[in-house]
Amino acid sequence: MRFSAARHWNWEHFYTVILKGLKVYLFYLTVLSLFRLFFLFWMSGYMGEGTGRQDILLALWRGGRLSMQTAGCISLISLIPSFLLHYLYPSAEKWSWRIIHGIALTALSVLYIASFPFYRQFRMNFNQMLFTGANDDLYALLVTMIQQYWLPVRLAGALLLAGVLWRLLMAWLRWTPVEQLLHDVRLPRLLRWLGRLAFLGGCYLAVLLGVFGGSLGWQTSVNWENAGVTKDAFLNEAILDNPQAIYRAWVLNQRMLACNGLDFTVEDIRALAAALAGRRPDSDDLDVYLQKQAQGARIDKPRHVFIILSESLANWPLLDKYKDIPIAGGLRSLIAEEDTDYCPTFLPNGASTVSAVTGVVTGFADANLYLTTMPESFREPYVTASAPQMEKLGYATNFWYAGPATWERIGAFTEAQGFDHFYSRGDFGDAPGSVWGCEDEYLYAQVLAGLSDAPSFNVILNASNHSPYDVDVEAKGFDREAVRAALPPEAQADEELLKELGHYWYADRELAGFVRDVKAKYPDSLFVIVGDHADRYNIDKTPPTYERYGIPFIITGCGIHKGTLPADSAGSQIDIVPTILELIAPKGFRYMSVGASLANGNKRGVNYGFWITRQAVGRADTVPLVPESVDGGPPPGIDQQAMEDYINAVRSISWWRPKYGPLLDASKLENRS
Repeated sequence: MRFSAARHWNWEHFYTVILKGLKVYLFYLTVLSLFRLFFLFWMSGYMGEGTGRQDILLALWRGGRLSMQTAGCISLISLIPSFLLHYLYPSAEKWSWRIIHGIALTALSVLYIASFPFYRQFRMNFNQMLFTGANDDLYALLVTMIQQYWLPVRLAGALLLAGVLWRLLMAWLRWTPVEQLLHDVRLPRLLRWLGRLAFLGGCYLAVLLGVFGGSLGWQTSVNWENAGVTKDAFLNEAILDNPQAIYRAWVLNQRMLACNGLDFTVEDIRALAAALAGRRPDSDDLDVYLQKQAQGARIDKPRHVFIILSESLANWPLLDKYKDIPIAGGLRSLIAEEDTDYCPTFLPNGASTVSAVTGVVTGFADANLYLTTMPESFREPYVTASAPQMEKLGYATNFWYAGPATWERIGAFTEAQGFDHFYSRGDFGDAPGSVWGCEDEYLYAQVLAGLSDAPSFNVILNASNHSPYDVDVEAKGFDREAVRAALPPEAQADEELLKELGHYWYADRELAGFVRDVKAKYPDSLFVIVGDHADRYNIDKTPPTYERYGIPFIITGCGIHKGTLPADSAGSQIDIVPTILELIAPKGFRYMSVGASLANGNKRGVNYGFWITRQAVGRADTVPLVPESVDGGPPPGIDQQAMEDYINAVRSISWWRPKYGPLLDASKLENRS
């Protein structure tokens, strides 16, 4: 190859390739801004009440500034190789622009099309659920996306969009009237130099705006952590373009993997654990603060104990305001029985099913650790694990799961944490169901058939109330039109919502039927019924925090009565096993737990992002904590310091103990990233 410096190293060549980079930058900024504008229009039903024009304009302005950073990154990715090829292999330069932007626009279009169903499902732009999904059953995810979200159609639409955008960009790069004008006009030397300086100044300005997110310096820069400045959660999510949302998810996931999301010293943990235990901070053995003694059995020892983690069993259908919607008749009738008590202020351990599993199995709160993947979880059961402690009371321990044993390593994980037996779909024969698991009625039939007179402790995790929502619920008796008629007018045409509500109806019916079947055969049984999580579907597109995240806590069986749970009880999934132990264990029985018994007066719950009491709920990451009334009334007051200490105690213990063990030793943090 012959290289002519005189031909290539001149202002015209430099100007031409840099101007292409600037045009690419402007193109992507325009596309991202239009994407955001259409997203706001199409999903406007998710805006909260009181959201006005000024809020929308602020979101568009803030989002546009943030997208300058995204557009700058994409432009740089194409500019660097194209710039080099322009000088080294000029004939290959055009292919650099074409190929790189073909890939970039395809990725951008696919993400954009996917962001609509993602937001409907999770009420957020792309988040850490992407990485949770990476650990999930990929085949099941693929089938779900095909069946529920019409993946082939959406993918075809995304590719069509990418093709249109690619052609527009190529036409934009070929359109060069300014370059042609400057080439044809001979300007005086001074004007040429002034023009070049102005061009370089414009390039410098574009670089600053790209680096600092629409600002000229870091002091006023916009990034994903400070972008959400509106009062509306939907608008704050829409401010992030899809690449920024994925970057946010990646950063938060890296923090989780490195445990950088928590920042406690051993002194902090010692003091917090002591306060939680109600004793002096005089030991570096964390297990000392987790030790408890049962106050004495309050009911006769049940033959069988069940914890039912029901998929997406939200509490909102049990509220009085929704009583006319006929989807929760089974649980409502169960709650009305004399041998049942119910706590309506209860939180899941996390945003996904695996968090519920780890909370019940290990007794630890969600604390930025992925316990089902940590080697420590497979060495021996944690001291707070539920199965070994129930085994001490004479129970055989069983975990029943509607899905495959390989999901989240659930089979190996539960057995490593002390369960005697693990049963999954592979043990149930040819039972109908979805890719996530067999239908609930078949799971419950297997559990019932597996019971005997020998005492047992059973954790049951079902799967039917899960996307792709493909149970034929109408064939099983679901009255779609009766439910439609009970919905608000604006929701009656939402066929997807009706399908989801039909699966809640099915899960409710089968769960209540199972409880009654077991009671008929083994009347000396005890049941705790909770959802694994909520936050999958609501009638309101912008539901209150309590309705969006709350799950029910229902306890029923021999010896239970109205008042078993105090009127001010509240909690989360780490409080389930302590509640059971304090009801059935003899006085002086020693056990270990982070959580506390609702029956003994626990009045608060906390999880990955929220706290709750009988009167209030709020986010756990705000300073100060901001309470919202659970009944829609004025915000009630809370003891700020006590709640903050409780949140920090539960999180710090649930972080340190499974990761570093019982000894509070500061040297273990020396190499922490």
